[in-house]
Amino acid sequence: MTSEGGRPGRTKYVLFDVDGTLIDAVSNQRRVWGTWAQRYGLDPDEVYRVALRTRPMDTFAQVAADRDARECLAVLHELEDEDVRSGVYTAFDGASELLCSLPPGAWALVTSNYEHRVRGRFLRTGLQVPDVIVDAAAVEEGKPSPMPYLQAAARLGAEPGDCLVIEDAPSGVRSGLRAGMTVWGVNAPDPVEGVHRHFLSLREAAPHILARMTSPEGTAAV
Repeated sequence: MTSEGGRPGRTKYVLFDVDGTLIDAVSNQRRVWGTWAQRYGLDPDEVYRVALRTRPMDTFAQVAADRDARECLAVLHELEDEDVRSGVYTAFDGASELLCSLPPGAWALVTSNYEHRVRGRFLRTGLQVPDVIVDAAAVEEGKPSPMPYLQAAARLGAEPGDCLVIEDAPSGVRSGLRAGMTVWGVNAPDPVEGVHRHFLSLREAAPHILARMTSPEGTAAV
């Protein structure tokens, strides 16, 4: 693991991924992709396996190359929107208390989903919504490109070196590292390659996140 950033005396910021980091949406994603696969007569398990590691348009190209990709995406969006309205969502333990403890204007959400769905999920789970949300529509290049996290920093008025990224997935970790930020991994049994620190759960990471935000040296308590 590489050394952490952060500069003495400067304001610190924290940028959160959403699905898998603050909200447990694995069962929802599996159900949505399963329903989508059945619409096209495909194997739900195989489709979900591909969808886990690729963007939707790339997934369609692999599992439904003979179909109109725009139609496939429209069907997927319809299913995802319905899931936001009727699905059951759970915030990870400690998420609500952590977000409520952060200084306003010092944190943001950086998601590969769309803002209206994120807001719907946060409403369902009672999580606080920040002023800055960088979603899939806000950038031309999504994770693992550094652009989503760089845009979040710019909108907060933050330097990349003063930002802490909280992620659970390899593509998000690479995005934060490429943006020149400190990256901590959560909610996984093993650390994602490249993370500066690893925590088994968001609950375990929460006091260290808050300590880093208030530390004059910009480093976490060990």
